[in-house]
Amino acid sequence: MGNAVPKAIKARAKTLLKEFPDQFGADFEKNKKMLDSLSLPLNKKLRNKVVGFITRGLKKAGEE
Repeated sequence: MGNAVPKAIKARAKTLLKEFPDQFGADFEKNKKMLDSLSLPLNKKLRNKVVGFITRGLKKAGEE
């Protein structure tokens, strides 16, 4: 079984995917740099959790 992801992280990730659907891909490092370029008020741990959730979702969906 996997780890549970808090609702706040899921909501923020879904919002980012709606606003910038073509900016994210299946590469964690590229997604992290893209999120940094938006200059949102996220600390490193929260940023990594959001980017990890986005990356896992896109890999699962088979998009790149």
